[in-house]
Amino acid sequence: MPRLTSSPPHIHFFFYIPCLVFLCSLSHVAESQIQDQEQQVLLKLRQSWRDPSSLDHWVTSKSSSHCTWPEITCQDGSITELNLVNLNINYSIPPFICDLKNLNKLDLSYNNIHGEFPTVLYYCSELMYLDLSQNYFEGRIPSDIDRMGNLQVLILAGNSFSFDIPVAIARLPRLRILDLHQSEYNGTYPEEIFGLSDLEELRLEYNDKFVPSQLPQNFTALKKLRFFSMAQTNLIGGIPETIGNMEALEHLDLGMNPLTGEIPGSIFALRNLSELYVYMTNVSGSIAQAVSAMNLSMIDLSENNLMGTIPEVFGKLKNLYSLNLEFNQLSGRIPEGIGRLPALSDVRLSNNNLSGTIPPDFGKFSLLTRFEVAINNLTGTLPEQLCHGGTLIGLAALDNNLSGELPESLGNCSTLSVAMLNNNEFTGNVPGGLWMSRSLTALILSGNGLTGELPEELSPNLTRIEISNNKFFGKIPSTVSSWRNLGVFYASNNLLRGTVPTELTELPLLTRLVLGQNELSGILPTDIVSWKSLTTLNLSHNKISGPIPSELGFLPVLTQLDLSGNQLSGLIPPEIGQLNLNRLNLSSNRLSGPIPAKLENAAYDTSFLNNPGLCASNSFMRINVCNAQPHRLSKTNPTLIVILAIVAAMCVLLVVLFTIRASRKNRSSFDSTPKLTSFQSLNFTESNILSGLKEHNVIGSGGSGKVYRIIVNPSGDAVAVKRISNNQKLKEKLEKQFVAEVEILGNIKHRHIVKLLCCISCENSKLLVYEYMENSSLDHWLHKKKRLSPILGVTNNMILDWPKRLQIALGAAKGLCYMHNDFSSPIIHRDVKSSNILLDSEINAKIADFGLARMLAKPGEAVSMTAVAGSFGYLAPEYAHTTRVNEKIDVYSFGVVLLELTTGREANDRDEDMCLADWAWRHIQDGNPISDALDEEIKDDSNVDEISNVFKLGIFCTATLPSTRPTMKEVLQVLLKCSDLLYNVEKKSRHKFDVVPLLENSKHDEMPRSNFHDFERNTY
Repeated sequence: MPRLTSSPPHIHFFFYIPCLVFLCSLSHVAESQIQDQEQQVLLKLRQSWRDPSSLDHWVTSKSSSHCTWPEITCQDGSITELNLVNLNINYSIPPFICDLKNLNKLDLSYNNIHGEFPTVLYYCSELMYLDLSQNYFEGRIPSDIDRMGNLQVLILAGNSFSFDIPVAIARLPRLRILDLHQSEYNGTYPEEIFGLSDLEELRLEYNDKFVPSQLPQNFTALKKLRFFSMAQTNLIGGIPETIGNMEALEHLDLGMNPLTGEIPGSIFALRNLSELYVYMTNVSGSIAQAVSAMNLSMIDLSENNLMGTIPEVFGKLKNLYSLNLEFNQLSGRIPEGIGRLPALSDVRLSNNNLSGTIPPDFGKFSLLTRFEVAINNLTGTLPEQLCHGGTLIGLAALDNNLSGELPESLGNCSTLSVAMLNNNEFTGNVPGGLWMSRSLTALILSGNGLTGELPEELSPNLTRIEISNNKFFGKIPSTVSSWRNLGVFYASNNLLRGTVPTELTELPLLTRLVLGQNELSGILPTDIVSWKSLTTLNLSHNKISGPIPSELGFLPVLTQLDLSGNQLSGLIPPEIGQLNLNRLNLSSNRLSGPIPAKLENAAYDTSFLNNPGLCASNSFMRINVCNAQPHRLSKTNPTLIVILAIVAAMCVLLVVLFTIRASRKNRSSFDSTPKLTSFQSLNFTESNILSGLKEHNVIGSGGSGKVYRIIVNPSGDAVAVKRISNNQKLKEKLEKQFVAEVEILGNIKHRHIVKLLCCISCENSKLLVYEYMENSSLDHWLHKKKRLSPILGVTNNMILDWPKRLQIALGAAKGLCYMHNDFSSPIIHRDVKSSNILLDSEINAKIADFGLARMLAKPGEAVSMTAVAGSFGYLAPEYAHTTRVNEKIDVYSFGVVLLELTTGREANDRDEDMCLADWAWRHIQDGNPISDALDEEIKDDSNVDEISNVFKLGIFCTATLPSTRPTMKEVLQVLLKCSDLLYNVEKKSRHKFDVVPLLENSKHDEMPRSNFHDFERNTY
């Protein structure tokens, strides 16, 4: 048998080469086919979404693969990830997306996709990561969502999902991240969620429609949980001590819930805990003194009922960045060690009962940005090095017992924006550099013992100076004309001398000038035409002489004038009578001659006392009667006196009869027994109101009837009366409903809601009597601000500067927030607009006509349409297809008001082809800079960021879908953050961080579509 010989090795190698080449070519063909198929899926996706411009680059190309497109991630040539974030996708997810067989991550967040949860994704069998947040999905989360068994990350936040969270979510065993925050869930969440043993992040916050419930007993079983947030979810009861078993926890947020009991000490034993938020709850007791959570960087326990002392161990938290304990009842001293913490930036301890001195090391070892210790019982001096790092923005130490001189280092603090040090015992001079700090907008030093002269040069951005009740001396410098942005100047009760400089009249934004109780002399300047915004002028108790300038009568918005206690002489200019003053005091001067006829009013009966040369035409003005002859009748025949008395009596009788007849004629719509229902203690009668319903008292009219301004007593008190006429007598049921709703409104007492004093109900008419608001409406100030000056024959502009506009927005938001949240069920306004936001003498906003729209609804008509007639431009879109309304319609309308405040445009400008809300959204969608939309009259480099943030807030409020709009409580929080009132005692802001910063672009070149809460948390 022939012997077989083996082939040489190289023969085998050359034999396999063709096979290898063939196999490789097959593999390449298969991969190429997969890539072609997947590219076709992508092109079909683009076509299904109607070719959005954001996907213009999705085109076939021989030179590049779809795997190079920025939204696509591939592995081994096959698509594994689609990152389609913020691409303006407006259409549903097609089922063929699951033809991408290896897809394991799909991110469609921040788009405009509507409809129910896309169950077509059940067929994406490899899907592990799904993010559909910040879209417009609604309805239930499906009860069979556990069919997506491979999911490890599920993010559905910022949609309008409602009802219960299904227990099926708890049957996703591999889930690591579950984010369902900010939706419309109005049921419960399954306790089984807390059995997902691999869960690392659980976010349910900002779902305030959850059924009230306690934290479940098993939630502490989540041993891997790092991030846990249930803020504003209607949690009740206490925080269990077993929370200390969650050893992996890094972030805990239970804020804005009605929790009770104490904060368990075990929380402070969590060694990995970095951020702790238990704010705006009802927890009480003391803060644990033993703390081993040494990684803490953020602590917010503000607005609770905490007592006791601040733990000394807080001074050992080397990573602590922000400490917020404001609005509690804490006592004792501030631990020394806190001032030496190297990372500390934000300190807020205001509104407590803290005592002792402020540790001197604050600012020495860290870069402080905010230092707030207002309204405590602190003594000693301010730390010398608060601004050592050159980053301090806000300083608030008002209402303490601090003393000594102000730290010289504040004069070198170029970043300082607000300094509120009023009502202490500071002495010495104000550091020279402090007056000129370029970032400074408000310097409030009233109620101290400070001395020195006013500076020649001042920060160009200062809008508010308050130095009353100090010992400042010298003259007001002539360079005051360079203080161009000054809006408020309070310097009463000092030692200022010299004249009121003419240059002071050149400040166009000045609204309040109070220089009373000084030693000013000379005559008043007459060239005051620049004071277009001045509402308050108080120069009382000085030594000013000469005549009262007639030009004062042409200041368009002056409502308070006090020149008492001076040496003024001559006649009172008749032009003063043209002012709509709610306070006038010219007493204790040397004025002479008759009082102008328009000032002979019971409202001013004490305004002219102690001026021996003045006289009036009647005696009720409490001064001499002009041309009176008191002794003439004493020598007259007694018979003549009797005859004259009878004639006078007859004349009086005729006048009374004529008055009654005229009154009846004027009240033709009333029956003989009008019914008065009072809600306050009244200083007038029903007849005072009825007799004042005359045409010359009409100050406005609208769809609901006329509004009258009526003087109701000799003291000159005025009320506003809204007369509502019905075409026919109300049915008994509707009458009772009207009365019931009026009584609810009458019992409301809030500083930002116009007070309803009483209601007078008659057969065919209703009279609603309100407190009178001196400064008309926001609409009047924003859109009807041009008036003709009789002295110059030119137009005067009444300009609301940005601080005033923000103050108005805050006040109105507080009023709406109160009505939406402080009752068993929300009270909805239904007709929020700038003409229903009224302004008092201090330009504080008050909401008018609450509930009136509903009360005026006619039988058989939809409330939503009847209630808002005449308010086009403020109507929420849902009015077009539903008669069901909730508080989100007020949010929409308030958003329009915010857009009015920031742009200066009208809600429904007849010169535009769209309403303001649509115009603003179009402006953003077209990629225009936000700064181009802002009102040029108020915009400058110092406030453009702040105005832009409020503009963005208006955009969020006017979202088409009601569920995506914020609540008024959330709107108020953002406005507080946007304002420098965060350094004031009313400031109740949070300072937490989230995952999508919205405000990083300082140039405001674009407005990315974002979660409202990301915006809220990152607004400062």
